Amino acid sequence: MSSASQSLPEANWQAEAHVGAYGYDDRPTGWASWITFAGVMLVLIGLLSAMEGVTALVNDDFYVVRADALLVAVGFTTWGWVHLVLGVVGIVTGAGLMRGVRLARVVAVVFAVVSALVHLAFLPAYPVWSTLVIAFDVVVIYAVTVHGQEVASPR
Repeated sequence: MSSASQSLPEANWQAEAHVGAYGYDDRPTGWASWITFAGVMLVLIGLLSAMEGVTALVNDDFYVVRADALLVAVGFTTWGWVHLVLGVVGIVTGAGLMRGVRLARVVAVVFAVVSALVHLAFLPAYPVWSTLVIAFDVVVIYAVTVHGQEVASPR
């Protein structure tokens, strides 16, 4: 018997050792790059939301409509702080997601839902950007919920 045939059962046993609970394979796959993509998107959404927040704080006349025409009729100063906080949370969550932090997956989905709702309420003030952010949030939710288990080393 050759050494190659003797190592075959051993190699098969080692491959089976990587299968986690409930039959899920915990080895990283090519789909894990979706999580990296989601992390980059969260950082991008966070940066742009923070810039949107600073703009709302500095210049009320920048937006298409007045603050009382929004779905939630509060001043642009309030919206500015909401977007600024949302931006910081998005940046931190995206960085955690790219590092493989398990909690970041849950926070990423919650963040994306809240971000989509905030931009839905802010839609009349900045329609094109709000629509793009909602679409980005949907992609982030898909990436994290469908491909979140395929991250290389969850922490």
